[in-house]
Parts: sequence; C-alpha cells; structure tokens
Amino acid sequence: MAFTILEELEPGIHSITLNRPDRRNALGQQILVELHGIVDTLLADPTARVVILQGAGAGWCSGADIKGGDTEGLDAHPMAALAQRVQGAITRNFASQELMAGLFERIHRMRLPVIAAVNGPAHGGGFALSLACDIRIASPEASFGAVFIKRGVSACDMGSSYLLPRFVGASRSAELLLTGRVFDAAEAERIGLLLDVVPRENLLERALVTARQITENPPLAVWMTKETMWQTVDAPSMRHALDMENRTQIMCTATGELTEAFTAFREGRAATWQPL
Repeated sequence: MAFTILEELEPGIHSITLNRPDRRNALGQQILVELHGIVDTLLADPTARVVILQGAGAGWCSGADIKGGDTEGLDAHPMAALAQRVQGAITRNFASQELMAGLFERIHRMRLPVIAAVNGPAHGGGFALSLACDIRIASPEASFGAVFIKRGVSACDMGSSYLLPRFVGASRSAELLLTGRVFDAAEAERIGLLLDVVPRENLLERALVTARQITENPPLAVWMTKETMWQTVDAPSMRHALDMENRTQIMCTATGELTEAFTAFREGRAATWQPL
C-alpha cells in the first residue's frame, strides 16, 4: 500500500498528499522512501513547475513514526536499506535520521517551489517538514511545534535550528525550541511563519492561487530565483549576495526571455516563455 499520492492538479502544478490518515501521516521509513522517489520523479520532469504538499485526514504530519510497521519497498533507498541491515543501534538510528533529514534538504533545495498546505497538526518532524517548504498556508485547525525537547532530545532537528530563526528571528525561535510548546495557526501567521490562514475547505484553492502566480513566470527564472534567494540568506555580506545575483541575472538574459518580455509588453500580450 502506498502512503503517498502524486497527482498533477493543473498543467505544471503537482500535489503530493501524505496518505496515512490513521497515523496522522507519520513519517515512517516507507513513506520517506516514497517521498524520495517522488522528488526524483518531479526533478526529472521538465514540465513540473510547483508542488503543493498536503496531508490526508485530520492531520498534516505528526512527525516521525514511533510505532513503525511500514516496511514495504525499503530497498528502494540506500539509507533505508542500510537501516534495515546494520547491527548497531547507533548506526541504524543514524541511517534512519539521515533518510529523513536528507529528504527535507532535497525538498528545500529542489528547483520547484514547494507550498505546504497545512490542514492539521505539524509537529516534530512534521514541523521541520513544513519549514523545509518555501511557502506555508494553513487552516485554523493547523498547529505547529518543535516537540523533540519534550521527548528527551534536542529540539534542534531536521533543519529546524537552521530554518526557524531565519523565518521568525533568533529570539522567538529560541523560545519555541526551548519550550517545545505547540502553537496555533493564528500565532504562526502573526509571527510570519504562514503566508495566510484560510478555512480548511478553501486551503487547496488558496495554495493554487499562489501556485498559478508562480507558473505565470518563466521556468528558469523561477528556478534561479528560488536557488539565489536561499543561497543569499547565508551571504556573509551584501557584496557577496550582489555578486551571486549579478551572475544569475546575466546568465538568465542569455535565454532570450528578457527580450520576449519587453516585446510582449510593447505588443500588449502575455509573454511566451521557453520550457526548461
């Protein structure tokens, strides 16, 4: 049984649904392997433009699967296979940790913008997964929390200590990570973690509004914008960021898209963008 659903909602706009509603879409090894495969599929598709990440049922993602039990297709990813075969508990746990952390990094780094449409609890690894996405939209039923610290381990996990301070600032991030408290969608929107909060029945359509706006832009320009933005977040100086921006802009002008944009503007029509 597959725990994920990949579908193309509109041309270029794909949906990934975490489909373990009975476990609030907990991230066991099988679902992680499936998600790695979906990322491979989308990256190999030059027509894919935007991804919307959803959760089936009442939860979005409850984090790591503590109970386990999903064991199908684990040989499809080397880290999952390693976790099944090694003898030492530390090595096994590290391989499992890397399977999840590597997925979140790939989602954060992939050329397609990823919109999290959060319909319910996003706790622990689910919270970190939402942070790995580029844009977050939620319904009032959503809640968030870096709850690892309440399980006896560090709250700094799966990229949360890197991403959260960049979204909400160091001091507020410290409070959320050190307390491990769960906070609701209204607070998440107030502190800048969410783009919007809408009724649950409107959540997908709200995500599609932003997805469609993204697909109106040239595919390469979107890719380069996502890549440059996240790279310059870590820029040691404005000069460093400018150098990267300048090189990216000059590279993009070589595609002819800029000429097409000006021509379309003069002619009063929509620009025709080149595919990847």
